Amino acid sequence: MIKSMTGYGSAKGTVEGLEIRVELKSVNNRYLDVSVRLPRSYLFAEEMVKSLVQKHISRGKVDVFVNVDSSDAGDMSVKINEGLLKGYVEAIRHIAAEYGLEDDLTAQSVSRFPDVLTVEKVDLDAEAISAGMEQIVEEALRDFDAMRAREGEKLRDDVLSRLETIRDLVAQVEAKAPETIAAYRRRLEQKMFEVLTSSGIDENRILAEVAVFADHIAVDEETVRLKSHMSQLTGMINGNSPTGRKIDFLIQEFNREANTIGSKCQNSEIAHVVVDLKSEIEKIREQIQNIE
Repeated sequence: MIKSMTGYGSAKGTVEGLEIRVELKSVNNRYLDVSVRLPRSYLFAEEMVKSLVQKHISRGKVDVFVNVDSSDAGDMSVKINEGLLKGYVEAIRHIAAEYGLEDDLTAQSVSRFPDVLTVEKVDLDAEAISAGMEQIVEEALRDFDAMRAREGEKLRDDVLSRLETIRDLVAQVEAKAPETIAAYRRRLEQKMFEVLTSSGIDENRILAEVAVFADHIAVDEETVRLKSHMSQLTGMINGNSPTGRKIDFLIQEFNREANTIGSKCQNSEIAHVVVDLKSEIEKIREQIQNIE
């Protein structure tokens, strides 16, 4: 099943008390370009996230946003500087005794003294957080792939529909081509006989030259190749592997054959069919720019 290069996916979960939300979005790009945005404290997980994305996606510009809410994680702790606090208490009691002052020490009052209490960030368990985050990223990628597959199904149906139109147009070219060749041969033979009947050139030689030249305007080879390309494209579009770039190259071959038919045809009706043919090929080319 083909997949679109554009998509969105998300997932969230709790790891080590951290609320983690992962979001992915992608747009068309010729190659794979992955950008991961993480809070500074969690940059250790960047390569892991990028590696997971690369396993799932082969083409497109992908932005990954990882949001970490640590409000309930208890990752901050309050430390008491016991030595400093003891020094403050002894000094204040000495002042009270020495100068006859009231000793009004309370827990709240001493906690306000400079550097008695300090707030420290608890060291993160990078390995545990990476393992938990990996599962959330995988879930977001599954959601992301599901959306891309749905979009890919629409692209597939559209391309196959246009292939049917192209098949009908090729059939029209094949039906009209013999008539065109025969008419062209008759006109050419008549003109050549008018000019060369008095020159003594062998009639069989004239007929042979007419046949060779008329063969140059035949489009049988081009229509056969076009049908072969259509069969190949159908196989690609129904396959399971990423084929966007291969299809892009194949569509160039479609255009080459259509242009050759247009340059060879000596019939206005075929010329009109070729215009429609090239229009459908261009529409397919536009659609496959979205295929991974």
